[in-house]
Amino acid sequence: MPPNDGRWTRLFDHFKREWQIYAMLLPTIIWFLVFLYKPMYGLQIAFKDYSIFRGVANSPWIGLEHFQTLFSNDQFLRAIGNTIKISALNLIFGFPAPIILALMFNEVLHASYKRTAQTIVYLPHFISSVIIAGIVITAFSPTAGIVNTIIGWFGLDPVYFLTQPQWFRPIFVGTGIWQEAGFGSIVFLAAIAGVNPSLYESAVVDGANRWQMMWKITIPSILPTILIMLIIRIGNVMEVSFELVILLYQPATYETADVVNTWIYRQGLQSGQYDLAAAGGLFNAFVAFVLVMTANTLSRRYSRTSLW
Repeated sequence: MPPNDGRWTRLFDHFKREWQIYAMLLPTIIWFLVFLYKPMYGLQIAFKDYSIFRGVANSPWIGLEHFQTLFSNDQFLRAIGNTIKISALNLIFGFPAPIILALMFNEVLHASYKRTAQTIVYLPHFISSVIIAGIVITAFSPTAGIVNTIIGWFGLDPVYFLTQPQWFRPIFVGTGIWQEAGFGSIVFLAAIAGVNPSLYESAVVDGANRWQMMWKITIPSILPTILIMLIIRIGNVMEVSFELVILLYQPATYETADVVNTWIYRQGLQSGQYDLAAAGGLFNAFVAFVLVMTANTLSRRYSRTSLW
């Protein structure tokens, strides 16, 4: 009898016993295969002189020519720079925001006030990006916006913020924090809820105040969760919110607002250069893969916390 027969028997028995669980998992597997793995077949057009009339299979191979075009294109290089700068601002200001919010909620003792405040800060996450962009455009309008109205109270001239390149990044990052910080705090609140209460009881006996307990107990206890979320966030560095950018930017702000995803959108869907856009998307995915692998390796080496 082959030595692997026992293993296959156990595997068959396991599937027979737990088939309901795998049946529930099947729709998700099909979704991944159809919408994430099957489209990978089209990545080869990044290395071809693609023509919609010839199709993917019959278009001639041209090697790395599209990648050479990418890195000699000033607009693409500018888009990479903008993506990195916006992502850096999001990491510096956006990543700590839900952590701070969760720590603040944890210190609120009045249950009704806490629930009301949480509901208010969670709501923006469930609002469409189109509506969020409309609110931002209205708020910063030079004629009827509340921001320019306040500026007018001080006798200053109105400013059309969304047409000035230097204002795009602060507005974009601030909007992202407002929209996602509340919902993002749920993960950290869940981690805080898992902290052993006996640690706080011991700290109270030792005379620690709330501030000391937060720094010495709460933050160290949720540090693994923070590191996992940071690794995931670093993996999304090149994925700046495409919807919000494309709704808020305009040619006047391309200098600071044009990111890799919007450049790919213009090249692929507006200009019809699908092969060049595919090369840009493949480069984007490769950079994200390298970043998440590097962040995971460093985290595992220095903190023993990692995604895998």
